[in-house]
Amino acid sequence: MATIKVKQTRSRIGAPKDQKKTLDALGLTKMHRVVEHEDNASIRGLINKVHHLVTVVE
Repeated sequence: MATIKVKQTRSRIGAPKDQKKTLDALGLTKMHRVVEHEDNASIRGLINKVHHLVTVVE
């Protein structure tokens, strides 16, 4: 299955609790960290929720 790389580009400071928990669920705990996940609908939904804090790395 295809994979997707996600990088946290903006700080979680000032973000609501649910968005902080979403970043934790994605495995993003610090700035400029890159994590790799399988590309499926649930991961895409998590990325969509915090799209202003992360970028998808090709």
